[in-house]
Amino acid sequence: MIVTDQEARPSKPRLALFAFGDFAFNLYWQSALLYLLFYYTEALGLGVERAAALYLAASIWDGIANFAVGALVDRYGDGRRCRIAIMAGAVPLGLSFVLAYAPPPVTGGWASLFILAGHLLFRTAYAAVNVPYLALSARVSPDSRDRAFVAGLRMLAGTAAAVTVALGTGWLGTWLLGAGPRAYFGAALLFAGLATAILLAVGGTTRLAVREPAPGDRPSIARCLVSLARNRAFVTLSAAMMAMIAATTILNKSVLYYFKYVFGSEGAGQVALAAMLAVSAAAVPVWMTLAHATGTRRAWFVAIGLCVAALAGFAIIGIDRIAPMQGFLIFMQAATVGLHFAYWALLPDTIDYGERTTGVRVEGIVFGLAALLQRVAIGLATAILGLSFGKAGYVANVAQSAETLADIRWTVALVPLGFFLLSGVVMAFNPLRAGE
Repeated sequence: MIVTDQEARPSKPRLALFAFGDFAFNLYWQSALLYLLFYYTEALGLGVERAAALYLAASIWDGIANFAVGALVDRYGDGRRCRIAIMAGAVPLGLSFVLAYAPPPVTGGWASLFILAGHLLFRTAYAAVNVPYLALSARVSPDSRDRAFVAGLRMLAGTAAAVTVALGTGWLGTWLLGAGPRAYFGAALLFAGLATAILLAVGGTTRLAVREPAPGDRPSIARCLVSLARNRAFVTLSAAMMAMIAATTILNKSVLYYFKYVFGSEGAGQVALAAMLAVSAAAVPVWMTLAHATGTRRAWFVAIGLCVAALAGFAIIGIDRIAPMQGFLIFMQAATVGLHFAYWALLPDTIDYGERTTGVRVEGIVFGLAALLQRVAIGLATAILGLSFGKAGYVANVAQSAETLADIRWTVALVPLGFFLLSGVVMAFNPLRAGE
């Protein structure tokens, strides 16, 4: 049940402090999203299809772990326990992240097993800390405007972390431990130390403004799942999110490969990533303002329209120079920021919608299942990318043929375009409206 007394609303500084936790989580998440596959293929020398398969397995396991943690949060995770989980898991999460970037001490098939084990351990630790944090985002305020405010600040914090990862991974890691695989390991050490300190602070200072249900009022996992299946707002938002995540994953994971092999400049790709992520800081307030004026659901359709138009233009016209390609990617990032913001702003509202329509309030499992679906989408998109590159004849660290480069370009253009269109179609069936 939700407290409606205005005095229960937290202050903006307290909400901002809570939102800053996403800076820590995105040091981990953006590194895994942007660099881990590239690290596997370019630094460790794994074949792209094997690397993508390992990434897919870890992503699916990540989703399962997130769902399991979400179920535990709904059954046993009151606000105090969620805060304890964040603080208790901060150090193990940092250590597991460092292990995920540790160069294998063995070779051959054992090396692949070592890489997979490190990745799985990191994903498990991430779920154990991140899901309780996400569950608290539905409890820090009873007001949907506050939750949208937190979603916007979380995106700004995440953007700052993403820029740090994009620009700092190479030179910070090289400065600390030297070039090659050691550079990624060094960057992981630095990011893990900073993220651990932030999460300890966030867990220790967060306070709740939503009344906790009594232990006897907590629904069973089966009842929660039935409620979610009947929650049309959650089902359609999740399906639209999966299509959107597949599109952005393929696009973002292609950046370093595209610049390295099409333009012959891996450094320009790193600059493109950093610029893409930096523009998010300016784009988030714009999307927040648009969503406030027109409704968050409508903002989703505006963002989809911009993405589809830009990708269609890229497919038709083509780009053969570095600067225009960087500009195209920056525009795409500014547009997809609207989708990410809309998703995180609408997800807590689906909890309220489900409580109104089914009589069951589900929180932890909402975020756990959302994470499961997100990870599955990322894993499948990574597999699609690996299979597409492999079929095109891609081989790491050698010049690619003209046919291979052409196939890579069509993968970057058409596959995300199709997923963005699917996302818009599915979102048309979402029942959430402005003012509800």
